[in-house]
Amino acid sequence: MQTKINPFHYAFKVKDLAGTRAFYIDILGCKEGRSTDTWVDFDFYGHQLSAHLGKVEPLDFIGKVDGIDVPIPHFGCLLTYEQFNTLAKRLENANVEFLVKPQTRYEGKSGQQQTMFVLDFSGNPLEFKSFNDDSEIFMGSESISKKQYS
Repeated sequence: MQTKINPFHYAFKVKDLAGTRAFYIDILGCKEGRSTDTWVDFDFYGHQLSAHLGKVEPLDFIGKVDGIDVPIPHFGCLLTYEQFNTLAKRLENANVEFLVKPQTRYEGKSGQQQTMFVLDFSGNPLEFKSFNDDSEIFMGSESISKKQYS
């Protein structure tokens, strides 16, 4: 029996709505929902993103995961293997620069996953992941130590 996952809602700041629509609709393939002249909602893999005009904070690479510096905060989505690879190709074809190129983390261990980081056109960092085994989404790898998250 599969558990129903509740969609999340996330509101964030963007520099402009035209560039935001170009990134989330044209590149990521999101559908546009409601909007005004100061914000727009997107269907982000079944979740609701609300992009609001505002001052975007500078990047801060304070996270370290498996020896890689990652920006904090960031958001993203867990995808199927096929969705992950399709999205990686879409990003490459659109010449979006990867902060962290598509790669496999924890290979051969529990928690094995594909991951990649990009910036949207306002500079907001996004991470996309795909787990080899969805039952390990909330289980750590034997190689992960608490030091990697501090």
